[in-house]
Amino acid sequence: MVFVTRKAHFNAAHRLHNPEKSDEWNRRTFGKCNHENWHGHNYKLSVTVAGKINSTTGYVIDLATLKSIIEQRIVVKCDHKNLNLDVPFLEGIMPSTENLVKAFFEQIEEPIAEKSGGDGFLYSVELQETERNSAEYCPYRLGKPLPEID
Repeated sequence: MVFVTRKAHFNAAHRLHNPEKSDEWNRRTFGKCNHENWHGHNYKLSVTVAGKINSTTGYVIDLATLKSIIEQRIVVKCDHKNLNLDVPFLEGIMPSTENLVKAFFEQIEEPIAEKSGGDGFLYSVELQETERNSAEYCPYRLGKPLPEID
């Protein structure tokens, strides 16, 4: 199995706030991330596709195709947006880095499977929020069975 990773970046604002809790609880729990006027990050996204090398193309997935999926499904929808207010697929989701990687995975899993021609599948999504903070979602490390590839 070969792992291929494409990286992208976008800038966005968000606020971590649980409306079911008091303002004091939110300030104490989320600190600066709870600022009432939002705050922003320069996010770095890494998407890894795993699979076998296609004997005709030499690819697991065409990187131009992977770039297009990431751009259309995530970057265009999130770049220079407020993740709490402007992104329909994030509606009702607190935009922590952990929740974002899972939501991004769900946005691109199916189109990657379709476009890889049966040779690959989405393996993981990693999102770096700051130089020191990132989250990765890889359901296969949690026991999800690996997809069968042709």
